[in-house]
Amino acid sequence: MKKSMKNIDSYTHVRGESVYLDDIPMLRGSLFAAVFDSPVAHGKIKRLELQEAAAAKGVVKIFTAADIPGDNQIGGIIPDEELLAHTEVHFCGMPVALVIADSEENAKAAVKKIILEVDPLPIITDPVEAAQKNELIHPPRTFQLGDIANAWQNCAYIFEGSTETNGQEHLYIETQGAYAIPKEHGAIRIYSSTQGPTAVQRATANVLNLPMNKVEVDTTRLGGGFGGKEDQATAWAVLCALAAHHLQKPVKYAMHRMEDMRMTGKRHPYSSRYKIGLSKDYKIIAYEASFYQNAGATADLSPAVLERTLFHCTNSYFIPHVKATAYCCRTNLPPNTAFRGFGGPQGMFVIEAAIVKAAEALHISPSVIQQKNLLQTGDEFPYGQKAESEALACWQKADELFQIEKIQNNIQEFNKKNNLVKKGMAVMPICFGISFTKTLMNQARALVHVYTDGSIGVSTGAIEMGQGVNTKMLQVAAAIFSVDPSLVKINSTNTYRIANTSPTAASAAADLNGKATELACLAILERLKNVAADIFQTKPEAVTLNENWVYVDDKKTDWNWNKLVLETYNRRINLSEHAHYTPSGIHFDTTKEKGHPFTYHVYGTAVISATIDCLRGRYEIDDVKVVHDFGKSMNSIIDRGQCEGGIVQGIGWMTMEELLYDKDGKLRSNALSTYKVPDIYSVPKEIIIEPLATQKENLAIFSSKAVGEPPLMYGIGAYFALHNAIKSFNPNANLPFDAPMTPEKVLMALYSKIPEPKESLVKAL
Repeated sequence: MKKSMKNIDSYTHVRGESVYLDDIPMLRGSLFAAVFDSPVAHGKIKRLELQEAAAAKGVVKIFTAADIPGDNQIGGIIPDEELLAHTEVHFCGMPVALVIADSEENAKAAVKKIILEVDPLPIITDPVEAAQKNELIHPPRTFQLGDIANAWQNCAYIFEGSTETNGQEHLYIETQGAYAIPKEHGAIRIYSSTQGPTAVQRATANVLNLPMNKVEVDTTRLGGGFGGKEDQATAWAVLCALAAHHLQKPVKYAMHRMEDMRMTGKRHPYSSRYKIGLSKDYKIIAYEASFYQNAGATADLSPAVLERTLFHCTNSYFIPHVKATAYCCRTNLPPNTAFRGFGGPQGMFVIEAAIVKAAEALHISPSVIQQKNLLQTGDEFPYGQKAESEALACWQKADELFQIEKIQNNIQEFNKKNNLVKKGMAVMPICFGISFTKTLMNQARALVHVYTDGSIGVSTGAIEMGQGVNTKMLQVAAAIFSVDPSLVKINSTNTYRIANTSPTAASAAADLNGKATELACLAILERLKNVAADIFQTKPEAVTLNENWVYVDDKKTDWNWNKLVLETYNRRINLSEHAHYTPSGIHFDTTKEKGHPFTYHVYGTAVISATIDCLRGRYEIDDVKVVHDFGKSMNSIIDRGQCEGGIVQGIGWMTMEELLYDKDGKLRSNALSTYKVPDIYSVPKEIIIEPLATQKENLAIFSSKAVGEPPLMYGIGAYFALHNAIKSFNPNANLPFDAPMTPEKVLMALYSKIPEPKESLVKAL
């Protein structure tokens, strides 16, 4: 297998030939959609005036909730999200009406003519306030380990505090969109920019009152997803399908960037509280945390995101006594959703803040506490699973390669010599579980055809969105058959070819779909070997395929791949296989909050350095040096690229990406002029990624390890590197653990003072 194989889409990407939603040729007579969304965050609909808009140029029809033939409901986990607002609006940006016109321009012009009158209702934007008012999407959940009530008396040091982590805009290059085409016999085909084709299929069938077999969803690739198109792509696809179903005309909707930012949910903001207790030798004995998740107006994926926060609340550390409670809080913001890391980063930030709080009070480096408490194999997570840990190995290799103490000493020397420029460093270990935590979602199917000319077609449920999953699926087929990769074609993801798909999420797509592809290829390979064994009068186990040729007892024959395939067909033997895969051994009991939810964990350690201009508050991330647990990487080029992208995206979340809603629930950071993401000038000057060499078998494809989400968590270290640089300039700086650490916050912190102690304004719930 070629581990350095380039992404198979690279050639068409750079030539502008890759097909995204906007590149699909449109059929004659296609219509265009635009959504009228609520301008207020909460209220009862008093009047919806459509006449002027309906009479506007090019308008064909305007749809409201009254036009829905099935259920006005698209909620996935909890049915609490209307497709179109019926009697109330619950957030700014909630779809109220759908305008269909003969052009995109006419549809958007007509939207501006719609009048909505709303009787206002109270607006909640803060999750703690929501929890105090019992505005919870579902009951709180608690993970426990040990005896937290009695553990505190054994602690030599106890510290308490709070943290805030803001949301994050997905900012995929391709905005949300869909193109729906009515087909014969009442069926409909939807081209959707979605990570979850089956979710789109299921919701469309429900809204249109159709069986799922009449809804075909097809996705070639996405121009980025990051979790934002796992559930949130559904609404726009269903709206297009609703109009296409009624009008029997193709309907397209591709959102404008500001529409997308205004109407879609983000990474969940969290308000959190913690209490941490340590022994005299800095072992963490007890840890208690409360997480208040800002879910937005409806559930979306918030319950699953919240669960993963609990799963990752102790990060890479073993703590014998833990109690972590999480509240899924309903507010009047757009429903927040999955984002790379899926709740894990929010939980990990809190334990890292608690360690920094303790270290500063004890006048030691946080790395002392971090290293002393790293997970070892056999340690128990708060949810019951036992660790097979690479945490210490990653830390030790990072120390060996990068010399952590030397970096610290060099920074101290630099800071002594410079008054107005200060440096800071942080170490960020990570531990991230791989699997869908809802056990039933851990399944996948693959359909493999070997054609009579020797070419191979592969269909899976995986969605290509820039992470290289298609390349890895191609590598699996080429490796199993031992043929040239040019013989393999990966098809679009289609619900008619592969049914009941799990979304491409949770870093599990390559593992699940790769394993299914492997099973399908192995089944066909067995038939091919049986034919070859008959031809050469030997046993099947004596037959191997190697680089397009047939070998018997390790000796090359005069039969190549193509000849064997054709002979197999001539003997009327099946050259197609539909395979199903589900990993064994994973389970989780939510009544006990215990189980074995993850197939494996990914580990790593990053050393991050930053420099602050103490006059202006500006800063640079100097370098990120990482030792990462790839397992046996299938494709080092793709995996390194995923690490680099994840690191920068994590740094963006922790530093410059400030998401702002006002008290009325309106998004103020609603354009790229007011919402800043890392560009070429703000990424780290140096990123070094070193693999941890391991030979351990796991349930991943070819013993590789997932790489989509874990690297994002390294970005958390950038926050603490800046924190430490500020402290070196002003040891008495008032530095609440409030992310992102924007340049404005840095400047204010540099010249701040710790306030006099006062009673917390927020009472524990």
